[in-house]
Amino acid sequence: MSATPARITSVDTYDIRFPTSRELDGSDAMNPDPDYSAAYVVLRTDAGDGLEGHGFTFTIGRGNDVQVAAIGALRPHLLGRSVGDLCADPGSLNRDLIGDSQLRWLGPEKGVMHMAIGAVVNAVWDLTAKRAGQPLWRLLAHADPEWLVSQVDFRYIADALTPEDALTLLRDGRDGLAEREAALLELGYPGYTTSPGWLGYSDEKLTRLAEEAVADGFTQIKLKVGADLADDIRRLRTARAAVGDGIRIAIDANQRWNVGEAIEWVRALGEFDPYWIEEPTSPDDILGHAAVREGVAPVKVATGEHVQNRIVFKQMLQAGALDVLQIDAARVGGVNENLAILLLAAKFGVPVCPHAGGVGLCELVQHLSMFDYLALSGTTENRVIEYVDHLHEHFLAPVVIRDGHYTAPLSPGFSAAMHPGSLAEYRYPDGTFWAADLAEEDQVS
Repeated sequence: MSATPARITSVDTYDIRFPTSRELDGSDAMNPDPDYSAAYVVLRTDAGDGLEGHGFTFTIGRGNDVQVAAIGALRPHLLGRSVGDLCADPGSLNRDLIGDSQLRWLGPEKGVMHMAIGAVVNAVWDLTAKRAGQPLWRLLAHADPEWLVSQVDFRYIADALTPEDALTLLRDGRDGLAEREAALLELGYPGYTTSPGWLGYSDEKLTRLAEEAVADGFTQIKLKVGADLADDIRRLRTARAAVGDGIRIAIDANQRWNVGEAIEWVRALGEFDPYWIEEPTSPDDILGHAAVREGVAPVKVATGEHVQNRIVFKQMLQAGALDVLQIDAARVGGVNENLAILLLAAKFGVPVCPHAGGVGLCELVQHLSMFDYLALSGTTENRVIEYVDHLHEHFLAPVVIRDGHYTAPLSPGFSAAMHPGSLAEYRYPDGTFWAADLAEEDQVS
């Protein structure tokens, strides 16, 4: 008799919130008081090896409970599923979740349900990499190109990227892989930091953090802009004085402007030599981004953290609407869809500089950028991963920054697992921190 195959036995969800709004960490022109949060999921099995799949999607506070409920709605697709089959073909789950017609109606392939799919799919990849004993970046970089192509959903993007295109890109990308991997392990992957640039910070704090960033080896920082032009001019002048002329300063409006306003505002900041303007207008406005790009050149246009799916990215690339493509590890449908987006970027020759920060986004997206370098782009020129020095202590395998570079993680998995103590403390509303905080509020009121 053959042994019973291991199955997924539980899909546990957690509403995890951190009170970052109290120090204005993460504040910008559109989001003045974010509480960085994670709708978190753990896949458990009866394999007996103690391995679990961890995943999450990032929110900024209220509504995180809605996101957790959306993840819970996917539970029937996972319970009882063969662990071996799931890890051999994560794309099978991705297709099943996207193809659930009743849940698909809530998107399709966008919003809360699509982010939930991303959390679950990422948890499967975390489990897959752990079972393989590899960090996810290495698992992907050394995977068979034909298998990687099988993980990509080409529906709606085949007019821009065919399976044959993808296979050619991946086969060509294997040339020099060993040399690039050695360089990655020695030097890491370039990063840039947003830590000095939150809109709510004083000029003194901005200056101190900008100077520290340069001392720490970063060659690019980013400032939030868009609330008040005179304030932005003062803050850009302060930042440029702090870092000097040799450091890139990117700016980020977080979708604040109309198209014409974006062009005028960025031109007004031109004396400070901004490297890129990020999210100048609605993430859904493809032609608007193209107009901004034409109107603010040579300042680059960067966007993507709120782009809903591979289809919108395809159109942005086709329309020449961006100079820098910013994937998010958790907003789209997980690793599988990000593979499609990375392939699209490679096909169009557009550099990928991921969105990170948040809760655990740095931990996740480093794997995708490292795969891109090793197996697709073959370069780190004009490519950087965002870094924000918040909340890493809550993860079992936090990012390590050395001389402004992400050190390649070596622990098996997707670096997604949080400390059990952090889950117990910051689970909302009954974790130890929130229970005490809410009780204190009740006493005051």
